[in-house]
Order: sequence, then C-alpha cells, then structure tokens
Amino acid sequence: MVKLLIDGREVEMEGGATVLAAAAKLGIEIPTLCHWEGCDAQTSCLVCGVKINGGARLVPSCATVVVEGMEVESETAEVRAFRKAAIELILGEHAGDCRGPCENVCPAHMDIPAMLRCVEAGDLKGAVTVVKETIPLPATLGRICPELCEKGCRRAAFDQAVSICAVKRYVGDKGIEAGASFLPECGAASGKRVAIVGGGAAGLTAAWFLRLKGHGVVVFDERLLPGGAMRHAIGEERLPRAVLNAETQLIEAMGVEFFMNTRVDATMMEQLRRDFDAVLLTVGTVDKVVAAGLGVEFVGKGVKVDRKTMQTGVAKVFAAGGAVSPSQYAVRAVADGKIVAERIHAFLGGEVCEENGFASRMGRLSDAEMDRFFAEVPTISREVPRGGMKETLSDVRAVHEAARCGHCECSKLDSCRLFAVATRYGVNAGKFRGARREFRRESSHRVVVYEPGKCIACGLCVAIASKAAEPLGLTFVGRGFDVKVGVPLNAEFGKALERVARECVAACPTGALDLRYDTSADTDTRRVSLPQVTERRSSIDG
Repeated sequence: MVKLLIDGREVEMEGGATVLAAAAKLGIEIPTLCHWEGCDAQTSCLVCGVKINGGARLVPSCATVVVEGMEVESETAEVRAFRKAAIELILGEHAGDCRGPCENVCPAHMDIPAMLRCVEAGDLKGAVTVVKETIPLPATLGRICPELCEKGCRRAAFDQAVSICAVKRYVGDKGIEAGASFLPECGAASGKRVAIVGGGAAGLTAAWFLRLKGHGVVVFDERLLPGGAMRHAIGEERLPRAVLNAETQLIEAMGVEFFMNTRVDATMMEQLRRDFDAVLLTVGTVDKVVAAGLGVEFVGKGVKVDRKTMQTGVAKVFAAGGAVSPSQYAVRAVADGKIVAERIHAFLGGEVCEENGFASRMGRLSDAEMDRFFAEVPTISREVPRGGMKETLSDVRAVHEAARCGHCECSKLDSCRLFAVATRYGVNAGKFRGARREFRRESSHRVVVYEPGKCIACGLCVAIASKAAEPLGLTFVGRGFDVKVGVPLNAEFGKALERVARECVAACPTGALDLRYDTSADTDTRRVSLPQVTERRSSIDG
C-alpha cells in the first residue's frame, strides 16, 4: 500500500492507482473530460491537472501513478487558473449552443425547446411543468408577450420563426383546463414567511416560486383583484380576464394567501418586518414619494437595491420588478420575480445565491450551415391562431408548430461535462475565440447523431470502438489543432459504430455524440417522426 497527501489529507492506495482515484477516495472531485472508467488514460484535455511535490509543472492526475510520500495540490489558485485556461482553449473553436437562441433572448429564460418537445410528443403535463419552471402565468403572458423569443428563433432567418408565444398560450390554457391536477408539489414547510407587497407579474411570480420552496407567502395589494398592470392596463380583447383570474387562482391553490384592498404604508411596513421573515416590494413603478412612504431609498428611476441580493437598504426588505427598473413588458417583471424569489430563498436559508453566467453560443450560421441545420426539420408552414392573440391553437396545430423547432439547444446539457467544468471554473467562453468550426451534422447512423464542431478530440469514442473491435470504428483525422474524430477511409458515419454506439454516446463529454430523436428502436423516443407529422398535417380542417 502507498500513502500520500492530497491537499494536506492522507490517503492510502494500492500500488499502481492514479492520483485521480486517490482524490476520489477522499471525496475530492478533480474535473475530467477525457477520462472514462474502463478506458486507458487519454491525457488530452489537461483539465485534471494537479501539482506534485511542489514541482514547476502540472501533470494529469488521470495518468499519474501514486508514489509513497507524494504530496498533491489539487485546488490551489494556480491549479484552478491552469484548468480554467485549458477549458477556455477547448471552447475557442467550439461550435455549439448550450441553450437555444430563443431561450437566451427570452427575459425569463424559459426552456422553450423542452416545452416544444413535450407538446410535439403530446405530453401536456410535461409541457406545463417545463413552462412553469420559469413562468407561472403562461396563458396570460402567451397573450401579451412582445414575442422577444421569436425574434431570437434561428428559424426566423431560414423561413419563419416558430410561433413560440402561441404554443406557450396553448400550454397555459391546457394548464388552466387541468386545474390543480397539473400543479407541482411544494417543498417541505420551511417555517419561514414572506410578505409580498404588490400582486402584479413580479409579485405573483415570486409568490409562486417561494411557495414551491415551502415558504409561507402572503400577498398584499391595494386593488380588489391581483394582476397589477396586466389587469388594469391591458384590454379585455387582448387579455380575457377569465384567463388572468384562472391563473392567479392556481397560484392561490398552491397555498399563497391574498389580502386585497389593503394599502401598505410606512406603519404597516414596520409591522410586516416584525411579523415576517422577509418582505418583498413589487408595487410597480414608484417615485420618490412612494418610496419614502415605504421607507426605502429611491435612486434613478426606482428603489435602490443591491443587484446581487435584490435587498434594499432596509433589513429583510427586498424589491423587484417595476419598483426597481420600470419596464413595459410583463415578461421582464416575471423574470425579476423568479430571480428575487431565489435571492430571498437563499437569504432565508443563510446561503449565498451564485449566478451561472456561462453559455456557449454558436452565433450566426451561414446560408449553407442553415440548410444543413434544418435539413431534417419538417418543412410545414407556420401556425397561428385563427382568432388572433385572444384565442389559442388547436391540439393538432400546436403539435405541428412544435415540430417546426430546429432544436438549437444542446440535447445533452444536463450530462455535458464540458458545460459542468466551464460553469464550475467561471470561464470566459470567448477568451481564445478564433474562427469557430463549421456546423455539420452526421445523421446517417440509425441510432447516433454526430456533430464534429462539438468534438474536443478526447479520444474516448475511438478507444471504446477499438476495444469492442468495431469493423470500422472511429479514428483521428487531421493533425495538430485541426485533428478531429472521423470514420476511417472516409466511410459513411452510419457504418462506423455497429456494436458500441450507445456506449460512445454515454462516454462523450459533450453533445458531439448523441442519440437520435427519431430512433424507432428507442423506447424513449423524443421526437415525432416526419411521417406522423405529415399525416397529422393532412388532417387539419382548412
């Protein structure tokens, strides 16, 4: 047995073990991209670098064998800087979107592609769940949104944008029809209570998310009914009050209490601070007089807050929405409401809420890339409600519109190790950005899709295919910085992996290799096949 120190902690390992394995035994997570259990060390990514015995150079922990008395530094500032630089170099030519452009543009950052997948598959409860992870008022916002997400839709530059707002409206209406049966379960009661002053878009959103976390929530508003400017500044012809009422009632059904026709002044603010663990101001646009009446500082065009915590200068008092930054868009208030709910939740638990700012973006595609990108996407026409914004899509039309999505997002984001380490080390994705790789998609394989632009040449798929004695397998093509993974003899990718396709997908540290959406052999099919879409399209009346 061999004894060594990692970050000052002793560990005992069998001879021949690696530093990476020794660290894992201590519960120290050294990041890796090119390591996979059962494969020889590839040492291509350098992300697992550590310093040994105070040496001048860092070495890959995945290939460094432990030695008696070895002293390893795995988390110093120097090591972190080295890993960060290694990740940024990898991202320098990466051609892939972590999230779809539509989601990036949406102020609430709703997972639009996931919603569209659920609608396309007929999973209405899943669609409602996805939408309400960011927007608790989808039927309302689906009628009044300025369609910012559609301006970001990549398909808009190809033919016509996906009717995202119309589909969101459809999903919201289905959520209303389902009532309490589609409501998520709230977390265990925290014993904490939050008072929200103002029942508009930001206040209702914050109430929803704080209640989901298990906190008691009480909304106070001077009006007779909640909704704020959505109710009082938007006409019935655009936003039927029955829709707004139904969605606010669902928030109430979650256990949120409402005290309407109640004006909060300075005296009542003091009482709320005594009786509640936190107070949130979402009263819409304020002036100096209103701010002074609530006991908070006014600066610029709204209440002064710490932008990281959303706290005012008054203990336990937070502010968000139009009270901080006036906006004509309800979706921006909804986005603010979710953010401030996260900040309050962290405050109530004595935590610091950290922001995740990393995202890889492919940017604008050339005409040739666009043609390749949408080559396998149904070429059906854009669907819009026949009765305008007041009405919603039919079931058939909603499915058809969802099928028009090109799914720009990374389908493996939840398991993408490159995204995980980039987030962990707070990298700058554009630090070493040169000319990105050209977008290509190899989809001739019956199970796997390959996007070379996302490949980091880790070598795992090559090793797995070789170990399984694949007839063709995969190999490295090119030299130096131009090296990439391809099929030997320029053969078709569809013939490359006959035995270990799924194993290669599982090992791939990015979204370069992934399962097809329309694989008929899969029991978890994630995409309606084109023949089905065509058949449904022909059944539309008129």
